[in-house]
Amino acid sequence: MVCVLGALLYLYIGAGLNLLSSWREARQDSAQVEVLERQHRTLEAQHATLLSPGTIDAEARALGMVKPGEQFFVVTGLPHR
Repeated sequence: MVCVLGALLYLYIGAGLNLLSSWREARQDSAQVEVLERQHRTLEAQHATLLSPGTIDAEARALGMVKPGEQFFVVTGLPHR
């Protein structure tokens, strides 16, 4: 009878430890999902910003590019304020 009780106790403890382990793993996975969702939202916002025509024009002008038909001028020798 003691052996049967010991075996049942062993099985319940093993199941409890597995349940605890699964719970901890689920919490870690949930935290990781939150981090990835936050990162996804940030990347989506950056993607939308980079696709806007104003951003594309501003970046091109910062690189020294001009639109077809425009004349590019470099002004030098201006007085400093």
